[in-house]
Amino acid sequence: QVQLVESGGGLVQAGGSLRLSCAASGSIFRIDDMGWYRQAPGKQRELVAHITSEGSTNYADSVKGRFTISRDNAKNTVYLQMNSLKPEDTAVYYCNAVVRPTRYSGSVAYWGQGTQVTVSS
Repeated sequence: QVQLVESGGGLVQAGGSLRLSCAASGSIFRIDDMGWYRQAPGKQRELVAHITSEGSTNYADSVKGRFTISRDNAKNTVYLQMNSLKPEDTAVYYCNAVVRPTRYSGSVAYWGQGTQVTVSS
């Protein structure tokens, strides 16, 4: 089994910054793609940022230029640096990782428990 533990959420004023972290632990042979998603009240979960094992990234248009995703493969950790935060960034942020538990198994997608980010105007 694999666990994803997120941290770094909280309350911040508009224009401020937060850094989210997500550490994976458990039965891990390899982590392929990692990403951050968010879900605001009454809305569907949406992709915020995504990073491959080689470091290629892509972002939702709404966060381009403000958010940066990165990863530390040695620590099985993915980060999301969020700058110039806006009230519309308020949501629960979820970490996602595509993990191969053993050398011979297929890949499985895991989710973190979510961390609340609230941006006040």
